[in-house]
Amino acid sequence: VQLQASGGGLVQAGGSLRLSCAASGRTFSAYAMGWFRQAPGKERDFVAAISRSGGTTYYSDSVKGRFTISRDNAKNTVYLQMNSLKFEDTAVYYCAAGRQAVVIASGSTIDYWGKGTQVTVSS
Repeated sequence: VQLQASGGGLVQAGGSLRLSCAASGRTFSAYAMGWFRQAPGKERDFVAAISRSGGTTYYSDSVKGRFTISRDNAKNTVYLQMNSLKFEDTAVYYCAAGRQAVVIASGSTIDYWGKGTQVTVSS
């Protein structure tokens, strides 16, 4: 599976952005999907995950209530709607594919990584 993330940019604190990740190469609906982020000088952290059908989602505590992950299997795309952005949300955001959303959420096994997209939140 090839994953291409897009939608990053510069936004003021309190603003919103929507990230997209387009998948190609294999059956998109066979994979759970997730988003991770990596801030400068820090490790890559889990942000959100969604099951293959879209019926189950997981979020890190730091984004719960502000971010929403969704997917459109007909378009082979997963989204991350980010609202009420904070300075500390500044990071490179990566999409990921795996067999189960709960496994993605644990960060233990990721089958495929996409290239990142930069999100910068100005305070």
